[in-house]
Amino acid sequence: MTELFPPPSVSSTWLQTQGGFELLCALTSVELTPEWRERIANWNLRALDWSEVLRLADYHGVLPLAARNLIELLRLESARVENGLGLPPEVERSLRSAYEANLRRSLWFAAELARIMQHFERRQLRALPYKGPVLAQSLYHDLGLRSFSDLDFLISPADFERAKQALAEIGYRPSGEVNAIENPAAERLWLRTGYERSFDSADGKYLVELQWALLPHFYAVDLRVQDLMARAGKTVVGEREVPCLSAEDSLLVLCLHAGKHLWTRLIWLSDIAETLRSYSGTQTIDYSLVFSRARSLGIARILGVSFWLVKNLLRAEIPKSAEEMIAADRRVPALGSTFAARLARGATYNFESTEYFRLILKLRERRRDRSRYLWRLLWTPGAGDVAAVRLPEALFPLYRVVRIGRLMRKKVG
Repeated sequence: MTELFPPPSVSSTWLQTQGGFELLCALTSVELTPEWRERIANWNLRALDWSEVLRLADYHGVLPLAARNLIELLRLESARVENGLGLPPEVERSLRSAYEANLRRSLWFAAELARIMQHFERRQLRALPYKGPVLAQSLYHDLGLRSFSDLDFLISPADFERAKQALAEIGYRPSGEVNAIENPAAERLWLRTGYERSFDSADGKYLVELQWALLPHFYAVDLRVQDLMARAGKTVVGEREVPCLSAEDSLLVLCLHAGKHLWTRLIWLSDIAETLRSYSGTQTIDYSLVFSRARSLGIARILGVSFWLVKNLLRAEIPKSAEEMIAADRRVPALGSTFAARLARGATYNFESTEYFRLILKLRERRRDRSRYLWRLLWTPGAGDVAAVRLPEALFPLYRVVRIGRLMRKKVG
């Protein structure tokens, strides 16, 4: 089978997934280039294992986007070529169904976003929605093209209790996945060391997340929500104006989110690539500001790997300053190749494992940030530590001992 767009600086041996992953990389774009359209049109789609392709697309979060692109290509090519793309009819039906189901769900989330924001405004609560419908509308220009499973709101840590109460007034309750954080003392501890709480409603579980930080405290990336709010702009979702991250902060946050998950899903790369494409015309991103903030936070390498991956996997154009950042850090291509290989295999990580913590450590370019990360990793108790041993508030400092013990057991295990 002809290999589709093999990354020029990467060996093709890690793209051996029977064509499915390569095809997804080609389809993961809102606007397909003429070259991509031609190559996909010449692909022998009947030879693919479509159950595996659909599974991969769903896992990578790009099923609606891939479905829309394939359906559109099928329509165009059927008029030009006698046998069209050779897409099996049952696969076409599955693709149409996947897109329509995601659109219905996304429309519900968009309506719920408007309802929650309206209630927050009545309570004079400032919240900044991001990802979810905001991302789908601003980057993909179609709520049906971006899959998501919850609504994320950034809030000031000082506003958490009021936001929690406001959600309760419209039918949302804290999710039960962190039972240890149900008493006020433990919740105060979690506000200092964690970064988010999930909420359920009668419509489902984990539908809303309140986030007072972008990452848990131990990651040692001190990007303050208050600063993001101060720089926020406006966008429109479902005919309602809502606040949104600035273009520069959005790009920074998307790279940080993908890096936290070690780039294990294509949709996170797609978000970054579409951000670059969306701001390539009259609207622009101040890349000097983006990279200045990244260097200040000590996450330049995370941005470098993110840009390397969208260039080499999705064939997105990246700014010259990003090319220079990649060239300045010899570890970026090596790390990019490692993560690309695992991404192609659909490999996942245990995010509580020693392997994961070591990889996050490698993604920090400054020695002082690596030291802060290790120190906080060792001494910052998490929800699992609080759940493992119930202590009165006066003895909460002992959770550091609990933390060390549990980390040691993981290492030995």
